[in-house]
Order: sequence, then structure tokens, then C-alpha cells
Amino acid sequence: MRVYNFEEDLNLSPANSDELYMREALKLAHQAYDEQEVPIGAIIVAGGKIIGKGYNLTERLNDVTAHAEMQAFTAAANFLGGKYLKDCTLYVTVEPCVMCAGASYWTQISRIVYGARDEKRGYASIHDKIIHPKTIVQSGVLEEECANLIKSFFRNKR
Repeated sequence: MRVYNFEEDLNLSPANSDELYMREALKLAHQAYDEQEVPIGAIIVAGGKIIGKGYNLTERLNDVTAHAEMQAFTAAANFLGGKYLKDCTLYVTVEPCVMCAGASYWTQISRIVYGARDEKRGYASIHDKIIHPKTIVQSGVLEEECANLIKSFFRNKR
């Protein structure tokens, strides 16, 4: 499998960067939706640049671990040339699951920003101490838009 890295400088001020970066993650979630994947998108930002992107590919790759965050972690690590993502922020449209939260622990990512909570499978509902103790977590960024997309997806599947 080929891994792609993306470099994009959006030149954002800190005041509005969370919302604007979450919009970038939402674009990826919409792409997943269009491909009949669970619509979750993720990006990783370092120094004002997007260094990793991903969206769910579990159906296409027939791989239960091919979550958006995992794709973004791999792309960012390849971009940086190392496995640690210190001084990086993960933006993801839905609260990470336990697997992705565990992976974030090992990357030592500095910050996680997510949109919608996942009441059933999100890491916080199962074990909120799975995130690295130095990682700052912020939730609720564009929460309604993120939640509406995933709810729409599952409503259409049923």
C-alpha cells in the first residue's frame, strides 16, 4: 500500500484555526460518505501545516483498522520521518474509538480536537485514561455538523 503525505499551509490565526481545520477534516468525512465508508475524516497539523490526512477506508481495504485517525497518523509520521507526533494536533470529526485513542497515546500527539461525541464506541465512554497524560483534548468543534453527517450516514444505511 502506498502512503500519501499532504502539505498544505492555510495560514490561520490561532483564534479560528480549530474550526477551519475541522472543516478540512469534514471535507474528508464527506469524501468517505460519498464512497460508502463511515464518514469520519482526520487531519494532523504541525506548525500551521497539514502534514497528514485520512478518512475511513475499512470497506475499501477490507481492514477494520483502517480508521481515519490511523491513516492520518501514518501519513504524518511518514512526513516527519519519525513515529512521535509531539507538537502536532489531530483534528477528527468524531471522538476517537479505543483503538485510535490507544494509537494516539503511542504517537504522543500533543493535542486532539474532535467534533461529535461517540456515545457507544468513543474512548471516553469506555476508558478516558487511554489518551497520553500530556495530550490536551478538546471536544465539540463543529459538533452539530459532524454529528449530522454521521447520523445521516447510518440513517440511510438502515
